[in-house]
Amino acid sequence: MIPEQTLNLTGKVALVSGAGVGIGRAVALALGQAGAFVGIHYHSSKAGAEQLHKELMSKGISCMLLPADLTKESEANSIVDKLVTKTSRLDILVNNGGGLIKRAKIEDCTLENWNKSIDVNLTSAFLLTKQSIPHLRATSSGRIINILSLSVQTGGANGGGAYAAAKGGLMVFTHTLAKELAPEVRTNSVMPGTVETQHHEVHSTEEMLENYRKQTPLGRNTHAEEVASSVLFLASDMSSHINGALIDISGGRFLR
Repeated sequence: MIPEQTLNLTGKVALVSGAGVGIGRAVALALGQAGAFVGIHYHSSKAGAEQLHKELMSKGISCMLLPADLTKESEANSIVDKLVTKTSRLDILVNNGGGLIKRAKIEDCTLENWNKSIDVNLTSAFLLTKQSIPHLRATSSGRIINILSLSVQTGGANGGGAYAAAKGGLMVFTHTLAKELAPEVRTNSVMPGTVETQHHEVHSTEEMLENYRKQTPLGRNTHAEEVASSVLFLASDMSSHINGALIDISGGRFLR
């Protein structure tokens, strides 16, 4: 007998990494509006995280701020512990933190750039996930959602190879977790297209963004809220038999 399926997350606790801006902010807001208590992680985006905290609180959504450098094991462990101490549980983990460090073709990519790309996009997710697993398992219905990038298909356009490699690792990490943690925990990923957030304001030109729009059958780039809707679906009972999957949210940009 399939239980009633709903998007309602009342009574659930979610931890969203990189929630101060962009996709992470939209995800935290969507999960909170669905009823979840939201742990708002941030590292460099303090102002955005604090603004989000105020917005959620004004809407009557329970939440807490969790600053940390997730490339450091002690800090990643600490925010999980703080959240569980506050709420006594953890149901949903969204590994969203990270970003493009610097555009550089592989032949010009420094070891520092490569290592930092892997650390902030992949190692951070490993550390946060490892500390979260016992708590997610304890609910018997935990969910992990990893935020990928279209670069896992493109190989990293315009010097984004190190970033693409890290996100590709996160995609494989999704498959590993889907096998190792089921049935107590379901793990899935979403692959946004080009989302016009702070990421692209820093690393992409308007000409690049317009080219991406022209390459997309739906005629525009992706909105952060559209990514958040897919995360909400995967975090809810509506996706009860989905495990190890990837949801492409790119407007059909790479139809085959």
